[in-house]
Order: sequence, then C-alpha cells, then structure tokens
Amino acid sequence: MVNDEIFITQKQAITGTLVWYYFVCKREVWLMSHGITPDEDFYLLEIGRTIHEISYERAHKEVSFEGMKLDLLKRKEMIVCEVKTSSKFLQAAKFQLLYYLYRLEEMGLKMYGEIRISREKKRIKVYLDDENKEVLLRSLKEIKEIVNSEKPPMPEKTSFCRRCAYREFCWI
Repeated sequence: MVNDEIFITQKQAITGTLVWYYFVCKREVWLMSHGITPDEDFYLLEIGRTIHEISYERAHKEVSFEGMKLDLLKRKEMIVCEVKTSSKFLQAAKFQLLYYLYRLEEMGLKMYGEIRISREKKRIKVYLDDENKEVLLRSLKEIKEIVNSEKPPMPEKTSFCRRCAYREFCWI
C-alpha cells in the first residue's frame, strides 16, 4: 500500500516533475499542477528533449508508474537514473530522484539512484537515507499545500527566471 504523502487528492499523485519544480520555483509547482503549460516551443525545453532522446540509446528508457517517469532503469544493478542537460539544478534533480527511490521503496524495490549529466560526462550517486527521506517528506507536504492553495505563490526573482518557459506568467 502506498503512503498518503504522495497524493495531492485521493486520485492524483505528486509527480517527480512537481518535486523538481519545488526545488527550483514554488510558483511553477502551482502553475503546472493547475494545468497551466509552459511555452512548449521554448528553446531550452527543446534542447532538453533532444538530449534526452539521444543520450543512453541502448539503455532501458522511460519506465512509467503513477506520478513517475523514470528516464533509465537498470534492473540488474538496481539503479534508477535521471538524465539532465546540466548540473545547474542539481538539488532539484537529486530530490526528484529521491522521490522516485522513495516510491520504489514503498513498492518493495530498494534501489539507488544516479543523476547522469551527459554533456558534462558526470554521474552522481544518490541514496535514500534517513536524512534525505525526512527532507523529502517535508517537501511533499509543502507541495500539497502549494497545489491546494487558491492562488499561486508570489513570484520570486531568481537566476532561473530568465531561462524559464513560465516566465510570461510572472514577469511579462
């Protein structure tokens, strides 16, 4: 049985993407969870999609579970991999991967994670230890509060804003 922490409503699970956005911009969590889509033609989104498609072609790709889309799954080694275009938002990538590890552990699969940054040729190991789990569970609680609020959080200017596909919802 899956814990209630991962559900926004009885039928809607928190997604790994919402966890990622939580660590980048809480306003984006609200926008995305309310069906407001970013500029799909934004060049950085297209670059990310392309890198994802051409990286690790021989590996198993995109295994999906409710609220999760795992980029790579290496079953024999018990590794879940998250592919990113750069290490700029490493904390967000780490907690997205920790969310997947947490969910898989709840299903009885004890695995570890790896963030793979193909352009930088980096692999960063990620483990769901007690400290990371505690931070993750607090974050899931706050994600639910953000999603269930009537209005999005006020925009906060960060270095990410100028490269954000949602920027028109905050600054234009």
